[in-house]
Amino acid sequence: MALPEATTRTRVAAKPDRRGRRRRGSLTHPAPVAWAMISPALLFVLVFVLVPLGFAIYISLTNWPLIGSYRFVGLDNYRAMFSDTAFGQSVLYTLLYTAIVTVPILLVGYAMAVVVRARRRGATLLRTIFFLPYVIGLSTLSFITVLEAQPDSGAVNVVLKTLGITGGSTAWLVDAPLATGLICVLVVWGVSGLTMVLLLSGMQAIPPETYESAETEGAGWWQREWHITIPMMRRTIAMSLILSVIGSFLAFTQFFILTQGGPGRATTPVVMYIYQRAFVQLQVGAATALSIALVVVVGLISAGQFWLLREKD
Repeated sequence: MALPEATTRTRVAAKPDRRGRRRRGSLTHPAPVAWAMISPALLFVLVFVLVPLGFAIYISLTNWPLIGSYRFVGLDNYRAMFSDTAFGQSVLYTLLYTAIVTVPILLVGYAMAVVVRARRRGATLLRTIFFLPYVIGLSTLSFITVLEAQPDSGAVNVVLKTLGITGGSTAWLVDAPLATGLICVLVVWGVSGLTMVLLLSGMQAIPPETYESAETEGAGWWQREWHITIPMMRRTIAMSLILSVIGSFLAFTQFFILTQGGPGRATTPVVMYIYQRAFVQLQVGAATALSIALVVVVGLISAGQFWLLREKD
């Protein structure tokens, strides 16, 4: 007996394909399902990233005060930043600070990663000790440093006087070069643990057979590090440098707690200057324009680092 045409079509449509899976009409149009799955993430980005960014751009085009009415001024805030000497001074200081701390953070983090990557006794304890300052945080470390850097009672002067380096009454936080040096040492100590973790993950991803082959060929420790570890960790090193540079450009906490940007404006980084324009001078529109300019500059620097440190074939 002949089957109805509709029944035949149904059986043919349900026939398995060559890979043993049944064809389903819903799989031929996955767009609604995909949009439904990514819609929460898109909504999150829209509400917490795109809308605030658009509103910030609008504020930067006004003379928005912290309290009171405002008016539209166009690009005046952006043009004014090129003639703002205080802003230029903060940019130069931020560049100097970034140049001082970036390489030591990488070198200290790499040295710590080398020490703890071997499966020897005490490696886990050392890994915890090295990472502990980052867990404590720069805020807590900065408050501790304020106490320990006091001219007459701080442990810094006591130790340095015992070693015969200083006279024991150095005012670290009221002299710009000394304050900058102290902050740089604090940051290298507090942040190198994160770099250690990042580099350690890259080191552990290298196959042990690679080192064994090189050792069989007579390569020493330094040759293995230079020709195997560093080239194979190029992306990890690039990520560590980018995070370090971005963190240096956005530095605020340690300067706010230790020096308040002083003496004068000698230790005022860019973010602290923007903070002062917004919440001390009540010029939110101008401060927002400076913030957007900072975001653009940091993005360009990060893109340049990605390009310089890209992995070549």
